[in-house]
Amino acid sequence: MKFKRFKKIKDLTLINNESFKDDRGAFSRIFCLKEFKKFKFNVAQGNLSFNEKKYTMRGFHYQKGKSSEKKILTPIKGKIFNVVIDLRKKSNSFLKYEKVILSSSNYQSLYVPEGCANAYLTIENDTIIHYYMGNFYNKNSYSGFRYNDKFFKIDWPFKPKVISQKDNEYEDFNSKRI
Repeated sequence: MKFKRFKKIKDLTLINNESFKDDRGAFSRIFCLKEFKKFKFNVAQGNLSFNEKKYTMRGFHYQKGKSSEKKILTPIKGKIFNVVIDLRKKSNSFLKYEKVILSSSNYQSLYVPEGCANAYLTIENDTIIHYYMGNFYNKNSYSGFRYNDKFFKIDWPFKPKVISQKDNEYEDFNSKRI
């Protein structure tokens, strides 16, 4: 595993998972507690996101307060355009964002530090994303804002075709709510 930190957001890290290929296929380690000690990452739960259609939008999502969560996203199948926004008020990168394309074919994962909102747009049909979560889901601290919020002016590569009613009805971003 090779770790490459992003420049704009503190601790946001691209993980290059080394892949070993032979006649059977490929093998790649996507999590190792020893490797993640520097992030103080303890797995609380694992989730899978199944996305049948290309241009499915998920996010922006985050948990607040004591339920704030670190996460590791890994495409198992397909490709996503992922955006992370730093919502940590005391961070030098507060309200800055980073964009990255993650694909199952490049054996990469993304470590998202707690206090950041995450969203992605699928770029291929039948995209599956695996998440390791550093905290448990808490519906009382779960929040979000619209993917196309004018405050951030994110240039998405494609217009979403599938988006949940919940994600579509989120209010505009407001730093007082985080």
